[in-house]
Amino acid sequence: MEDSALYPLKFYPLFKNKIWGGNKIKNDLGIDYSPLPNCGEMWILSGVYGNESMVENGFLAENNLNEVLEIYNADLIGEANYARFGNEFPILVKIIDANDRLSVQVHPDDAHALQQGLDCGKTEMWYVMDAEKDSIIIDGFSKKLSKETYQKSLDEGKLLENLNVEHPQKGDVFFIPGGRVHALGKGLLIAEIQQTSDTTYRIYDWDRKDENGNGRELHTAQALEVLDFNPVKNAKTNYSYTKNTTSTLAKCPYFTTNLLVFDKPLKKDFASLDSFVAYCCIEGICAIRTMGKIVPMRAGECILVPAIADIVEIFPEKEAKVLEIYIDNLELGTQSSEKDFS
Repeated sequence: MEDSALYPLKFYPLFKNKIWGGNKIKNDLGIDYSPLPNCGEMWILSGVYGNESMVENGFLAENNLNEVLEIYNADLIGEANYARFGNEFPILVKIIDANDRLSVQVHPDDAHALQQGLDCGKTEMWYVMDAEKDSIIIDGFSKKLSKETYQKSLDEGKLLENLNVEHPQKGDVFFIPGGRVHALGKGLLIAEIQQTSDTTYRIYDWDRKDENGNGRELHTAQALEVLDFNPVKNAKTNYSYTKNTTSTLAKCPYFTTNLLVFDKPLKKDFASLDSFVAYCCIEGICAIRTMGKIVPMRAGECILVPAIADIVEIFPEKEAKVLEIYIDNLELGTQSSEKDFS
């Protein structure tokens, strides 16, 4: 009888063609089996219904993430997470290639999502994997607006005058809570971590037309109800990192994201964390060893470590950069529950 014990899971990516997409996922990351001419997104860890990640390795291969969750429950995601989210995997991880500007948009927070009959809101964060010289990011309003002044600026085509524009560089981090207006500019390669939601309200799409001469649907009324009109300045997340240690980039009720930049093995103790840990490689090549298994990954790939794993070791080939993602239900907003032996 085949062993039915859990192990670190690796997944096939899901590719999404977008009107604004390009070919950096293929050319820059070397993931060259996407059949899409404008691959704007690669979903590397997803439990979104109808877009579930498929297991690539081990005896669970060809099962999707939600099927694995239904079998292993809290062993996969942790007791507290299973109590919160049940059989819905709580985060979505993507790589985004913005070859052109994305729409100016907003996502609802949890409170507004529930009012609109949705399961949850969409808070997210961006790690800039690469940025061209003149790339921009829109992150929030530049001044406080009322609903009336916002609607007037939208009607008069002057919305862009009220938006906060940032100039991202490689390694920058942006945290985008639900309710905040935002947009990625062209020339960006982004790692995105977010709540499991695909709800987006488009506000403005640069008067763009598809191949049939049609504009994409806008969601003006829905956006008006969820927008946070408070101003945002200096939107970049202030952080620093030291090689071969763990640096926190974001911590919120929906995810904690750490950055690992390392050229020697790292060892982690997650015995008290009570959460899955997802590793997203953003540069280089490395391998995860835990639960008696070794699983390699390279830039653009993701490995999911089950919650029942205690010790995790990470081995780089030369230098690697990895995002480490989990949900810290025990000490949200304070010290992490992990132990770093590095």
